[in-house]
Parts: sequence; structure tokens; C-alpha cells
Amino acid sequence: MLKTKNIIVALDVNDLQRAQSIMRQLRSAVTIYKIGPVLFTAYGPRVIELARQKGAEVFLDLKFHDIPNTVAGAVRQAVRLKVKMLTLHAAGGKEMLQAAAHAAADEAEKTKMKKPLLLGVTVLTSNKAVKGTRATVVAWARGAQQAGLDGVVCSVHEAAAVRKACGKGFIIVTPGIRPKGAVAGDQKRVATAQAAFAAGANYIVVGRPILEARNPLEAVKNIF
Repeated sequence: MLKTKNIIVALDVNDLQRAQSIMRQLRSAVTIYKIGPVLFTAYGPRVIELARQKGAEVFLDLKFHDIPNTVAGAVRQAVRLKVKMLTLHAAGGKEMLQAAAHAAADEAEKTKMKKPLLLGVTVLTSNKAVKGTRATVVAWARGAQQAGLDGVVCSVHEAAAVRKACGKGFIIVTPGIRPKGAVAGDQKRVATAQAAFAAGANYIVVGRPILEARNPLEAVKNIF
């Protein structure tokens, strides 16, 4: 059984008290939380600091996608927030991704902080797979790697192809994780945790199966 350090719990809630309650319940098992646009827009860097105070690290999932200079500036601010990982849209192109990679390395050196892992978001798991989806994801992953990013976010269904194309050192984070028999919700390309790691994922992102469980801690332990 893989350790729960490979699980990133998505704090996809809109209330800070709810987020704090979840972190308290999962403190003994979860070390990384995903903070996305809803919670971050409502509370800003405060929620990142609260997670760090509880001994956890943060996956900042804001999917930066803008002109290179703007994205570079946003990445520099994320470095200062001491996040473990952050996301950018892989579709942003070579110049944007290279600017982000340079900004992260430069800001980390200037501030003497650890550089966060930069992850390119490929095709969202809420989208149905169509002809060419896998090829698109692999192409974006290769482009992200060449631009200096550390890895990508992709569905389990493309993970093995990305691993083959980008090698062992490339980080793969897979969302859309559901226990066998669980409701998929608005996710179209879902899979189990076991399938994700078998396909080569380094981390899995799990939200509703844990957040909506009667006992979130047991849900984390049973995700495998």
C-alpha cells in the first residue's frame, strides 16, 4: 500500500471554517492540500498560511494562463508563498512556460526559498476523451518538459503515455480519482487510485470522495 503522502486532498470548498475542519480531521494522514480558485479568491494567501500552520504543504491550483510577463510575475509571488506545487495551462505556449520556469528558479534563488514544482495542466478530466486527446496531452507534456516545467496534470488515461514520452523524473499528477463504484459527478475521465499509480502517477488528487464522506479520515485510508 502506498503511503497517504501521495494523496493531495482538494480543498474545493468555499468556506474557511470548513477547510480548517477538514484539515484538522486529516492532519494525521494528509500532508498536501490543493487550494484552487474558489478558496483562494475568497481568502487569498491566508488559507495557504493556515495549511502550513497545520504542518501541510500546498498545491496552488490557479492554472495561470496569460502573457509571459504576467505569468512570470504571478509565479514569483507563488514562490514567496512557499507553495510546494503550482499549475499553469500547458496550452499557454513555449514562451509563457519558459518565462514561468525562469521566474520560479530566479525568485527561489533570490529569496533563498525552495522552488515549487511547476506543473502544466493538460486536458481537464471534466472533458470527454475524443480522437486525438492522448496525442494532445503527450504533445503538451513534452512541450512543458522542454520549457523547463517539472511535470503535468493529466488524467489516468493519458498518464502511461506521458510517462513513456517524458521519462521517470517527470512528475505526473492525476485528478479525477474515484473509488471503485463511486459516482463520477462532473468528471468524465475517472479512475481508481490503484490504476493511477499503475499508470505512472506520482500523486493523485482526490476531492469529493473524501470531502463528502461521513468519516473523511477513513475515506483517505480506504482510497487505495
